[in-house]
Amino acid sequence: MTATAGQIVRARRRARLGEAWRVFRADRAGLVGLVVLAVVAVLALLAPLLSDASGLDVTRATGEPLQAPSGEYWLGTDESGRSVLLLTWWGARVSLVVGLAAALLSVLIGTLVGVLAAHFGGWTSRILLRFTDFFLVLPSLVLAIALSTVLERGLWTIVLAIGVTSWPPTARMVRAQTLTIETRPYIERARALGAGHGHVIGRHVLPAVVPLVFANTTLSVASAIIAESTLSFLGLGDPSLVSWGSMLKSAMDTGAVTGGAWWYLLPPGLGIVVVVLAFTLCGRALETVFNPRLRGRR
Repeated sequence: MTATAGQIVRARRRARLGEAWRVFRADRAGLVGLVVLAVVAVLALLAPLLSDASGLDVTRATGEPLQAPSGEYWLGTDESGRSVLLLTWWGARVSLVVGLAAALLSVLIGTLVGVLAAHFGGWTSRILLRFTDFFLVLPSLVLAIALSTVLERGLWTIVLAIGVTSWPPTARMVRAQTLTIETRPYIERARALGAGHGHVIGRHVLPAVVPLVFANTTLSVASAIIAESTLSFLGLGDPSLVSWGSMLKSAMDTGAVTGGAWWYLLPPGLGIVVVVLAFTLCGRALETVFNPRLRGRR
């Protein structure tokens, strides 16, 4: 039987996915990062099912303040007698949600600005590039702090503050990639056949840009998690939620640092380091998958 066009396209897509997975799997560091992220994500999702959220309530704490690790409290307790293990477990949920949401918002804005600036050129490009340069000159963390101070405190305020201040690098990268793509012959043929801006961007530019954007998103999540932890450490996060950054702030405010309560500092600190490193390893591996020129250098 002769294969239809749809079957041929699906077969090619499966072959490309199989090749991408083979290249990714060959990068052992990226594979380790993926496994770590999968474990952390599963544990974060299962936290409501495997643990009791009432243990996060200060009024229902049963342990001694800053109690060292024991058989009852594997990672000790905080200044209120709550389990540090439980706080770290639930804090992963907030840190991952903020990191992913802020990174997606940042990449969405950066991709939109970059594609529009490269595709239309002229005054559109000049205005968008000057707008991008403005955000590049000002430190993103300072802008995020300013937004978090002005707006009402909350989880989505942190997401907004990080997302709208960290998109310029993505915009620059996407613009450069779009300019390269639009010089290719098939773009010229599409325009000669009467294709409009929407067709060129939607059917040709975005499919070619998305792989690069996807790899950049993985790296952006790591930066967003660090930014969220920094804002929470500065007291600008949601006071009703537990995150790794807020745990570090509480540890500092209650004298855990000077009191030698290492069990209060290490879990959230190591959590940030491990998750950020895992996202970075995955992002580097994805760069190798989408950019064949990097494969011989690693």
